Amino acid sequence: MLVAVPDAADATAQAEVTRAQAVAGAVLTSRDWVNTAPNELRPPSFAEAVATAAREAGLGVEVLDEAALAAGGYGGILAVGQGSEAPPRLVKLTYTPEGGGNGKRVALVGKGITFDTGGISIKPAQGMWEMKSDMAGAAAVGAAMLAVAALKPSVAVTGYLPMAENMPSGTSYRPGDVITMYSGKRVEVLNTDAEGRMILADAIARACEDGADYLFETSTLTGGQVIALGKRIAGVMGTPELCERVRAAGDATGEPAWPMPLPDDVRKGMDSDVADISQVNAGMDRAGHMLQGGVFLREFVTDEVAWAHIDIAGPGYHSGEATGYWTKGGTGVPVRTLLHLVDDVAANG
Repeated sequence: MLVAVPDAADATAQAEVTRAQAVAGAVLTSRDWVNTAPNELRPPSFAEAVATAAREAGLGVEVLDEAALAAGGYGGILAVGQGSEAPPRLVKLTYTPEGGGNGKRVALVGKGITFDTGGISIKPAQGMWEMKSDMAGAAAVGAAMLAVAALKPSVAVTGYLPMAENMPSGTSYRPGDVITMYSGKRVEVLNTDAEGRMILADAIARACEDGADYLFETSTLTGGQVIALGKRIAGVMGTPELCERVRAAGDATGEPAWPMPLPDDVRKGMDSDVADISQVNAGMDRAGHMLQGGVFLREFVTDEVAWAHIDIAGPGYHSGEATGYWTKGGTGVPVRTLLHLVDDVAANG
């Protein structure tokens, strides 16, 4: 497509074209990672793919392997990954603006379960193949960070991508286990298929420790999101003001999202007799299942950090025919939203 503009507008037009190319490239990269067969994209190879692309883009890269995760006390990531022969990883990507930017720090956190069988709490066989997309959150964050490196916003941005493969084996974590997380909190495991929140909790705690002002986390976390909001609209939970900014960003980018509550009674239902919190409702009641995910993650966000959890269980992968710019397979959601939010914080704090 050829776009003709007056000479006076050339610089502005070029900037918009550059941005469009960076955003579109990030969406396509995210889709490619999500669509990769799960035997070809396990935690070590996914981490290497992201790290290689990030280094080429000029980002700072830190990859924690299983030994570093154990030394650092990342109990949630290790627990989920211990059933697989492909060990877990945590990838940290760092963008620092010239001159320090506006002084604000944004953290992007994405769930990277490269394949989710459910573990010992195993999923039904029908449709399990689609769980290759359970790393769509990490794919979106990794790809968005590549665009951040190209666009150079005036705000510091750090991406955190916890990666694991949730498999049943003799070394898998079990219902009844109590896991000490990176934050020091102890979690009672009741369902090994609620694994995403376990790895995210460690990454969120690390992001808060590193000094984030704003934390945007995205994950294919719960089937409850699809039941409540369908396959096109993400659920958003967290700090009310930040949830509204996510909703507005989604509207602006064609990636709709809707704020959801974090009720006190849902948290009460997750009380544990043996730990600080149960991973899911202590009675295994699935009512408000999407909200349980958000309530759990809130436990690992420090008070001074504004945060938003974006559940993309439906929007992250499209199994129907292509429509609009939604391709069949990985959609790239919410790359556009994340980049819009980064620009928002850069401009408005």
